[in-house]
This record gives sequence, C-alpha cells and structure tokens, in this order.
Amino acid sequence: MTNIHNKNIINIIDIEATCWENKVAPKDQFSEIIEIGICEVNLSDFSQISKESILIKPIHSEISEFCTNLTTITSDMIEKDGITFSDACLILYKKYDSHNRIWASWGDYDRKIFEEECKYYNIKYPFRSHINLKPVFSIFFNIKEMGMQKALDYLKLPLVGTHHRGVDDAFNIASILEVMMKSRI
Repeated sequence: MTNIHNKNIINIIDIEATCWENKVAPKDQFSEIIEIGICEVNLSDFSQISKESILIKPIHSEISEFCTNLTTITSDMIEKDGITFSDACLILYKKYDSHNRIWASWGDYDRKIFEEECKYYNIKYPFRSHINLKPVFSIFFNIKEMGMQKALDYLKLPLVGTHHRGVDDAFNIASILEVMMKSRI
C-alpha cells in the first residue's frame, strides 16, 4: 500500500463514457462516465505504482453496442461491478488522495466530462490541478499533437491492453510520461 499523502505521486487518469455511433445519443440520453482508469506514478523514478479500473453505473444512458465494441465494457460488467459516480469520486479522494495530487490525462476531454458530471450531480470536484499531457508531449518532441496510440507508435512503445479501456489507457499514458521524463534525465 502506498502512502496516499505522498506528494511525489501523480495520478494518470483516463475516462470512458457512454457513446454511440456517429456521436448521436438516443433521445433523453447523454454521455456519462462509465469507467475511471487510474494509474499512480512515482515522480521520483517514474515507476508505475498501481492501476485500477473503477466502473460506474450510468443513470441517464445505456451502454450501446457501439460503446461495448469500442471499450469492451458491457452492461453486465457495469451491473455486476459498477458503483455510483459519487462513490467513485470518494474512492479517488480517499484512496488516491486526488484533492492533494496533480492528475494528468491525454487531452482535455477527461477533465471536462468530470467537471460536467460533478456540476450535474452537485458533487465536489475531487481533484486538484490537471495537466493535459497531449500538448506537453507535442511541445516536448516539437511535433504536432497526436492521439495516445500515435504517441505510443512515435516512441516505439507497444499498446498494453485494450485501447479505449480506461485502466489500460491510463497505464499506456503513464508509460509515455515515463519515457518523456527519463529522456531528460
């Protein structure tokens, strides 16, 4: 078990949300977070400490066939292991010290949807400062912005796990961060 109050840890987070083909939601449905993938990284040596998938039960949408094909997350998985968004935020707060640690994601989507859901459900935003690693990577290597998969390819790193699965994408983003930081040492 890590010391949750260690300020030398960054939380890498990737969100998966309900989605539909052509981005068209059925009537009375909208995108909701269904998975928070999190990977803790020790900033002293850039080692990955732990990773976890937190599945969340959507309230105003259903998991479409398109969403399952993209993420591998099924309605049965959510029904069996999903928790409320509020409980997920509590896990981030208590287990991952999210209110004290910086968190990072690939792109700004994750931050925006988190802020939207917190506002919608009147839940305190569980995070401190956010870093969007996508433009940081671009500036670092003096190249145009790219998706996570292309960044892995650029660094000749393998995709570990399933792309568009939050826990795996968080791990892969942490791997990108590790290469970036170790290349400057």
